[in-house]
Amino acid sequence: MWVVTIINAYSRENSVIMFEFKTEREAKETFIKLQNHKIFSEIICFYNPAATLAVK
Repeated sequence: MWVVTIINAYSRENSVIMFEFKTEREAKETFIKLQNHKIFSEIICFYNPAATLAVK
């Protein structure tokens, strides 16, 4: 999953908006079009059932 985060620290709300994309190409195209302070990141989800925590 790819995420583009827009940070508008200069507004009254100090808003943060996140957009999620399935492909890198789609995310990069949007990233180029957007303005303000922005962050482009890849999210890697890893699930290992053998590493789950035991709760007593």
